[in-house]
Amino acid sequence: MGLTWMLVVIAGCVALAGCIAAVLFQPMGAQRRRLRPLANTARLTLLPEYARAVRARTVAAVVTIVLLAVMFAGSVIVAARPTGLPTTATRFGGGDPEDVMICVGAPPTDPAVAATLGYFAGHVDDFGTQRIGLTSTNRRVIPLTRDYQYAKQTLSDYAQTADQRGDVAAFSAPVTYVDYSANLDDLLSLCLTGFPGFDQPTAQRRSLIYVGPDSTPPGDPALFTPDRLHDLAVTGAVQVNAVLTGRDSGALSALARDTGGRALSAGPSVTASLDDIRAHPPAARFSEDADGDTAPESPDVPVLIALAAAVALAGWPMVQRR
Repeated sequence: MGLTWMLVVIAGCVALAGCIAAVLFQPMGAQRRRLRPLANTARLTLLPEYARAVRARTVAAVVTIVLLAVMFAGSVIVAARPTGLPTTATRFGGGDPEDVMICVGAPPTDPAVAATLGYFAGHVDDFGTQRIGLTSTNRRVIPLTRDYQYAKQTLSDYAQTADQRGDVAAFSAPVTYVDYSANLDDLLSLCLTGFPGFDQPTAQRRSLIYVGPDSTPPGDPALFTPDRLHDLAVTGAVQVNAVLTGRDSGALSALARDTGGRALSAGPSVTASLDDIRAHPPAARFSEDADGDTAPESPDVPVLIALAAAVALAGWPMVQRR
């Protein structure tokens, strides 16, 4: 198990030590009061009823302290964002959480773009642990997010705008360069860098879905070479998929094949191509095989332990009265 915020654990331990010190060095008022002397107290303390009362009080105090300690420990661990523990989130849909980045290289008015955006707008409600993002030729339209309502609304708006050939400047504003022209390798590199820590190993599955032509005019100068692009995808463990709107020159098909993805034609049905791609997501890599610093958060176990302790503590007085 790993903890993302170790400082929370340190602060919790310091607070607990402070509470214990306050109890030890600050006697209660009941202990400071003067008690009235009683005669023959030895006969009272030898009574079975007295022994049972003392035993019940001791057991109650021990149980209460243990339950409070369990609640405290569980709460602190949850606040510290644990990783590497068993969690239902990593098993949702048969694997670890997935990042899906839509990468648009075709003009915003291309019917394939509207079909792709509409496809994911209609399927985002089926997501459970996935994050979805959208990158155009010159901007990160939707950073990776689990805010499905926002993603659905944004994808729907842009799909409708593209379909109606309306104002698409907000999606991909026209930019004029003096000594540079946009190219496919730079666009795919921009999309790849949309994955947080894309160059580090992670248990989060990564899928890039490109929509556009297989080639663009070469950049002048090009920022990324095809070899560098291939290294980025392999190092980041990103599955590259493509829905091609033109002739397949083989460049994207080779990259998709090397990363376990698919390169399919946009015609005659973009929806069928996307269904095929989404039916073959990246292979599941459960968080137990990943390093604790990069594994998905797994608060399930400490949350259940803390809740069980809270319920037991709330029901303990009723048990005592029986």
